Amino acid sequence: MPRKPKKGYFVRGHFVAEGSELDQELKRELKGGIETSKTDLKRESDERQALGEALLTLRADLLGRLGLPETLLEALAEARRITNFEGRRRQMQYIGKLMRKLDEDTVRAAQQALDEQARGSVHETALLHEAEGWRERLIAGDEAVGAWIETHAGTDVQQLRALVRQARKDLQAGKPGEAPRQGKAFRELFQLVRAQLSAHGDADHGALAAHQSREEDA
Repeated sequence: MPRKPKKGYFVRGHFVAEGSELDQELKRELKGGIETSKTDLKRESDERQALGEALLTLRADLLGRLGLPETLLEALAEARRITNFEGRRRQMQYIGKLMRKLDEDTVRAAQQALDEQARGSVHETALLHEAEGWRERLIAGDEAVGAWIETHAGTDVQQLRALVRQARKDLQAGKPGEAPRQGKAFRELFQLVRAQLSAHGDADHGALAAHQSREEDA
């Protein structure tokens, strides 16, 4: 009697019998590939949802620049209103689902907008620290007042000197052992210094941009 043909299949021209060691090895590789693919999809899904959650913190001007679908914008607005933990969790899952429908260019633009906002926050923090440092030096001595006036020509000198004098008086008015008094002049001096530093920084940025533009045109 003729022998029954073995069950199997061909891989790259070679016959693989079902149940053989090679068959089992190939099946293990195939299963591993499918599991890896599922892992990749899950990771991408989680990343899109996390990006959607980060968009909740994005400034309105940056968010509007992205041209996101109306349904996603409405979902983000609704998520900001929800305070219930479970309700917010479900809403974020829905946002994640909408985020997965975005094309790669939009996703990249969203990430860049978040990066731009983060850089702005770092700059603002540095500006606040610089303003605080200048305020301390201005109150501490007239030498700093002269240095400030020399380097920040746009300052109202009369207002600056008046605020410095009043801030010094307020600090000296406290009783021994008490925390130094920080009155209105102390706060207004900070605002004046911060505004001048901000304007000075914007001017420097504009000059740099103009210089770069001239170089590109050349």
